[in-house]
Amino acid sequence: MIFWFSGTGNSKFAAETIADVLGETPVSLNDIFKNGGKAEYTSETPFVFVTPTYAWRIPRVVEAFIKRTTFSGAKDAYFVMTCGDSIGNAGAYLKKLCTQKGLRFCGVQKVAMPENYIAMFDSPTLPQARRILADAKPVLLKAAETIQNGKVFDAPKITLLDRVYSTPINPLFYKTCVSDKKFYVTEACVSCGKCAEVCPLQNIKLKDGKPVWGGNCTHCMACISYCPTEAIEYGKKSLGQVRYTVEKAQKDEPNQNESFKITKRR
Repeated sequence: MIFWFSGTGNSKFAAETIADVLGETPVSLNDIFKNGGKAEYTSETPFVFVTPTYAWRIPRVVEAFIKRTTFSGAKDAYFVMTCGDSIGNAGAYLKKLCTQKGLRFCGVQKVAMPENYIAMFDSPTLPQARRILADAKPVLLKAAETIQNGKVFDAPKITLLDRVYSTPINPLFYKTCVSDKKFYVTEACVSCGKCAEVCPLQNIKLKDGKPVWGGNCTHCMACISYCPTEAIEYGKKSLGQVRYTVEKAQKDEPNQNESFKITKRR
């Protein structure tokens, strides 16, 4: 059974690629978080969790889902983490989590994907995003083959810096950075409600036709990236930034050498 959580489509893309090989239908954690889900999941095939990397570990919302859910049948658990660069020492925490849940930790596979965290970093141009997705495909296919054959993922070499990223910096990141207070909407908003629709935590409501954030944000960047008029900003960091989504990267363009176009400069 394959679970995925995704803000802009990277981990969904990864889960669907793996699912095609394994002949499974991936389960959306986004939908479970929105609509509620079962307290127990039973599977005869390994449990595979595909998630983005948040400060060198899996997102806390995904960790909380795993902790509160009972998994029965299969005992093997695989993790696939999409990231811009590094997953740090995430594997150590995932191994502990599996032990708590009575699952056999079969490793974690890092997959470099286009950067989407425009609250802090720059997102790629369209040609860059396509190249990164193309490079990710064989990594995902190899991961699927490993799962299919019942083997474990190769253990990565962990450095001192990896441990620092995943241990003291991760909680510091959540404490100081993960907040929706810097999101705001400009006059370009057309009150379409797309931001509320794509928010996996139902943290956005429309008030007088404009989005209002409710304080329960996980920084997935879905709202700002899927806004069709680019009316949502995050402080000053997002100004002029490319709004990356997998759908945009996969969309056919007349000129494939063109970058994503930002129609407004505010």
